[in-house]
Amino acid sequence: MTNSKNSSNNSLKRNELYAIAETSGQQFWFEVDRYYDIDRLNAKEKDKITLEKVLVLKDKESITIGKPYVKGAKIELEVVSHKRDKKILVYKMRPKKKTRRKMGHRQELTRVMVKSITTGKSAPKSTSKKETVKKETKPKSEKSTN
Repeated sequence: MTNSKNSSNNSLKRNELYAIAETSGQQFWFEVDRYYDIDRLNAKEKDKITLEKVLVLKDKESITIGKPYVKGAKIELEVVSHKRDKKILVYKMRPKKKTRRKMGHRQELTRVMVKSITTGKSAPKSTSKKETVKKETKPKSEKSTN
């Protein structure tokens, strides 16, 4: 019984950081160092891709839900390969008309690996904005006194 507890603890440790992001019209649950097959992207192998449409972000201490997206959150992906999915068959038939049509389709996919998920903490950005505001207010007051 202790083995099952240890395995559940390992799965909890693995899921400490994840993000749900939107890409190619679908939503994916991304975890670091895992492979995902998404619709074909216009990128070469070994290219880096950044996803900024992050809907939900969970790190060790908190869960952040975007409205609609989480500000500053990014997911870094690396293109591993391009491939094609399994063939699906589409068969259309009109009864009593001797009309039959059989077609096949293979979806073009891109296999990507998640390199990193960044949260984009806004604390350093807010201090730099305050500094720029202070610099802007000083020249305005000098212009009004001249």
